[in-house]
Amino acid sequence: MRLFIGFVLCLGVASLACRPKAEPAEPAASAAEPELAGGADGAAAGDGEDGEVGDAGAGVEVRFAAADGVEVYGDLHRADAGADAPLIILFHQAGGSARGEYGPIIPRLVSAGYHVLAIDQRSGGDRFKLPNRTAAGVEGEVGYCDAYPDLEAALVFAATTDLSGPRVIWGSSYSAGLVFKLAAEHPEDVAAVLGFSPASGEPMAGCDPGDSLAGLKAPTLALRPIQEAEIEAIQAQTEAFKGAGVEVYVSDPGSHGSSMLVPERAGGDTEATWGVVLAFLGRVGS
Repeated sequence: MRLFIGFVLCLGVASLACRPKAEPAEPAASAAEPELAGGADGAAAGDGEDGEVGDAGAGVEVRFAAADGVEVYGDLHRADAGADAPLIILFHQAGGSARGEYGPIIPRLVSAGYHVLAIDQRSGGDRFKLPNRTAAGVEGEVGYCDAYPDLEAALVFAATTDLSGPRVIWGSSYSAGLVFKLAAEHPEDVAAVLGFSPASGEPMAGCDPGDSLAGLKAPTLALRPIQEAEIEAIQAQTEAFKGAGVEVYVSDPGSHGSSMLVPERAGGDTEATWGVVLAFLGRVGS
């Protein structure tokens, strides 16, 4: 049996983090036009109870259709920068949501001058105590690879905005595996890739990051917390990444996925990891 790195990486993490969630039963007949759902003041529509979404700042809720008709939700956060500043597209880990996982992360990216589009994929949930709006609208079982059309749709949506800067795609756990595939299949649309704890193995069959290494053209950074880097299967994956020119960084302290950037989740100071991430981002377009 092949080892699923994503599950091994979840040692010490709630089981929901590694559990696929809903799949659409009957996709809509045709794709809808991208829609901005936020008010003119930039406040996000559909805020969670007690204003919990406030951690992610004043983003504008957006929604658009994937190629199979699934309605995908996200939040667009504009930095105090020109339209040609880089746009970072964030994808969450299993069982999560954009607002839940990235609420503590988005403000720092925006303050550093990056526009941010944070997406709820159809495979997700409320693991970080904020709901996944896309998953709420679908039924049935969804594999991790089934969320890939949501990533492609995010790239298409980004092209409909007035933001003209380089596109950076950023994934966490299973979506870290998917961004490798996205970059390999859409090289003209992706300027850089960040993958935090990229998942691999049986549940990623068809979208395993290792299958996309030959097609990667954009600069790519893969990050692991130290407790994951010691796992034999991950060490093999890391060697394959390095052989393909992927930069690899091990965070200490760290936590699974993008949570390695959040001190409360990583269990310690995360400034060294932030330094690596911001230095990598600083090279985009340079």
